[in-house]
Amino acid sequence: MTSTLSTRAAVQRRTIATLLSTQVLGGLGVGAAISVNAMLAKDVSGVESLAGLAQTAAVLGTALVTLLIARVMDDHGRRIGLTLGYALGFIGTALSIVAGVTRVFPLLLIGAVFLGATTAANNQSRYAATDLSLPAHRGRDLSLVVWATTVGSVLGPNLSGPGKVVAAAVGLPPLTGAYLFSGVGMLAAMAVMFFRLRPDPLVLARAEHLKELPAGTAPTARASGRALLRENRLLRLAAIGMSLSHAVMVSVMVMTPIHMDHGHASLEIIGLVISIHILGMFVFSPAVGMAVDRWGSAPILAAGGVVLLVALVLAGSSHAGASWTLGLGLFLLGVGWSLGTIACSTLVTAASTPHTRPAIQGVTDLLTSLAGALGGAIAGLVVGLAGYSALNIGAAVLAVGVVTTAVAVGRQTESAD
Repeated sequence: MTSTLSTRAAVQRRTIATLLSTQVLGGLGVGAAISVNAMLAKDVSGVESLAGLAQTAAVLGTALVTLLIARVMDDHGRRIGLTLGYALGFIGTALSIVAGVTRVFPLLLIGAVFLGATTAANNQSRYAATDLSLPAHRGRDLSLVVWATTVGSVLGPNLSGPGKVVAAAVGLPPLTGAYLFSGVGMLAAMAVMFFRLRPDPLVLARAEHLKELPAGTAPTARASGRALLRENRLLRLAAIGMSLSHAVMVSVMVMTPIHMDHGHASLEIIGLVISIHILGMFVFSPAVGMAVDRWGSAPILAAGGVVLLVALVLAGSSHAGASWTLGLGLFLLGVGWSLGTIACSTLVTAASTPHTRPAIQGVTDLLTSLAGALGGAIAGLVVGLAGYSALNIGAAVLAVGVVTTAVAVGRQTESAD
């Protein structure tokens, strides 16, 4: 038994170290692209109201690829599925650069869909961190992987300025330079994942789970994510809480560069504000994970809803351009997202088994990404018709829904106990 525990701990340490590396590299790729997606879409299409569609396409791509990755992981383990996600993201960077050069807007949207695959891989990586975790440390291990995204994601948006220099050197349009950095990050993440995630944590967790079952007992049969959601109210609430938190964050974040552009903020300042936002998303993740382990998901999810409301008040009351209220609001928007996402992700893992986790984790992330895609699409229309402040007011309604969901999670948890 001691030998088994020692081996499991060693594999878990290697798994976490590998995932930390790929999160940094993948986060760099996503962060570099995300700060210029809307601007490039506006430039290529020539229509400001279409600016949000690039990020919406990326979020939609995340949703579509999430199911594919989940299915591949269910059949072949985490390593193959996550490697596939980064490979598709690399293809997306190439398509986005070509679209910027040829000024073909539909091709830009297709590239954005593929770019979403990297986000899908990064998102699913947090679950891989919990496959071999002890129950008391699930939140901590998951949040460490989420936290690792900070380095790449905060650095990424600030590469928009250097990206212009690199683009000029190789004869590309200025806004496409950031995608060169994205491609390097995604290619490196793909290589690290493929060669380093051995043994596969999900495969090992399933083997251990079978050994722990009483003789003659069959493991929980695999089922679709939708079926699992229908059967388990706690899983449904976790999916709702995560989806609402993500929709609030994406809808406001995606239109902030446009709001700042209206006030003639420079590309470098826009990148800085987005970096501050991404910093809020990830920097406190370890503390959030340990808080979930200690107090449970419900109070942390509720705190996330409250922080989101404060963020929306600050951002919605800011003037166009750059301001401290906008910077602080975007930072807190990221913090609120972190609280909600980690609380709900840990809840999803705790309420499933190694044999059902890929399916339920995949469908939960699918719904979350679809909520973000819808929020991003509506955000562009709302800002075009009623302005940035109106967008924040609408998002506040969803933030209230986050708090309401947290109350329901608390009641369900109490009744289960």
